Amino acid sequence: MRLRALLETDALGLRLLGGEEELDRTVRGVMTTDLKDPSRYLSGGELVLTGLAWLREPADAEPFVRILSAAGVAGLAAGEAELGDIPDDLVAACSRHRLPLFAVNESVAFATITEHVVRQVSGERAGDLAAVVDRHRRLMTSGPAGGGPEAVLDLLGSDLDLRAWVLSPTGRQIAGAGEPLEGSLGAALAGEHLAATRIGRRGPHRVSLSGSTYSLFPIRNVGRGTAPASRDVRETVLSDWLLAVDADAGDWPAARLDLLQGVTQLIAVERDRRDAARTVRRRLAQEVLELVQTGAAPAEIAARLRVAAPVLLPGLGTAPHWQVVVARVEWDQEGGTGQPLESGPVAQALLEEILVDPAASGADSADRIAVAHTGDEAVALVPLAAAPLPDSEDETATALGLHADALLAAVREPLSAGLADDGRLTLGVSAAVHSAEGLRGALEEARHARRVAAARPGRVCAAGHHELASHVLLLPFVPDDVRRAFTARLLDPLRDYDRRHRAELIPTLEAFLDCDGSWTRCATRLHLHVNTLRYRVGRIEQLTGRDLSRLEDKLDFFLALRMS
Repeated sequence: MRLRALLETDALGLRLLGGEEELDRTVRGVMTTDLKDPSRYLSGGELVLTGLAWLREPADAEPFVRILSAAGVAGLAAGEAELGDIPDDLVAACSRHRLPLFAVNESVAFATITEHVVRQVSGERAGDLAAVVDRHRRLMTSGPAGGGPEAVLDLLGSDLDLRAWVLSPTGRQIAGAGEPLEGSLGAALAGEHLAATRIGRRGPHRVSLSGSTYSLFPIRNVGRGTAPASRDVRETVLSDWLLAVDADAGDWPAARLDLLQGVTQLIAVERDRRDAARTVRRRLAQEVLELVQTGAAPAEIAARLRVAAPVLLPGLGTAPHWQVVVARVEWDQEGGTGQPLESGPVAQALLEEILVDPAASGADSADRIAVAHTGDEAVALVPLAAAPLPDSEDETATALGLHADALLAAVREPLSAGLADDGRLTLGVSAAVHSAEGLRGALEEARHARRVAAARPGRVCAAGHHELASHVLLLPFVPDDVRRAFTARLLDPLRDYDRRHRAELIPTLEAFLDCDGSWTRCATRLHLHVNTLRYRVGRIEQLTGRDLSRLEDKLDFFLALRMS
């Protein structure tokens, strides 16, 4: 049963004090307590009844509510018999933790509420139990080993008359039974799911779009790391799949919700299996990246590319062109555990998804994409089948390449919801190259393009190689005397100051630009206090007359360092 149904039952004497937006939570039981810490007796989904005997002082409210929220209770009902009006501190604490709070009229006994909830919940469970047991059995035998997610979704349709789809975090359809989702509906559902997850709402999330109500169930991919409880949500929110069901789960009994949770676990197993299948492609990309970054001979890189080409583009017959895409996911703060967020794997999984044609369905659409990650950066090696130029006898004259804006056009809205107000995704795309000799330049080009994207406003930004033509690609052609004059004007005052004071202003400037102007990341990289970093940057600005908060001055410093 739902909390809303309790509120609508006049005989229970409940008055809502906060949490109206959470009234569709499902109540699975009831528990009465006056303990300050009842966590050991909670399993989730309870309506907690309390007479407030534990509330000795205002400061007691916050830890009590935090314990209930962490345990996943459905709501809190506080009796008015002991203290009269419910204390404001308790109301405020419940509001902070999005926990619905009810006041129980002093004329109503807790036993009355308990009896009503138990009777309703037991009746719903009894009516559905036999069917659910049989469906669980059939779902397990029709799981990933017996046909993949489609088999499970077909069974949901035939047995429960539920239309459902498995979606990626960008809204691309991974699996579905029957008709696919129309137009941009998948992206809209993914955006709603990501936004709800980021603010801490528990699934399933219920949303109304295009005249229908959908219930969105997260698919927790626990096989890729530690238990979800110990991970910051930002490490998984941009890479986890979701199950979208064309139904309102708010009225469902607990047994049916448990059934759908079982479905998500089956699909999570399939996700782990398909992730494992990407290992070969990821390893190929990692090997090529390491060869390029360590300055290996072009012949050695070319040999590795010859191994990668038939894996990524089987049956091509000719050597492909190659494009490099670099992505970085950055967060404004550290994780809730106090440890830095691990962004590299998130960027890797996200880039694998972004590089898939948004119109393509199925989890295997990324089979031709090889993505490695190093630190917080993900690097994709993208093979391109060569296409003939018009009216040309050379059938490998050109290659159809990726364009930065097109990559993000279909996914910008849902990803922005997942990044919320504390995350950024920046992406850079190189030009296509036809040989191993050009791969190192393509990697640098993609990295420079990503830095250009990072200088722009917005949560999701991309830049392509064509946007570098005005500076990076022209640097080798700048006359030596112009280069010397330009770099001397900007960098000589800093070098002179470093020689006199050992202030390390030049290394500080390089790190600051490389961190895209992020004070926190730059201070961490240089092992400095943020105030020390601010002092150094202020000294740079004072000596040069430039302002490092302006994009134009950042670009001038960047070019000066590149030409020095």
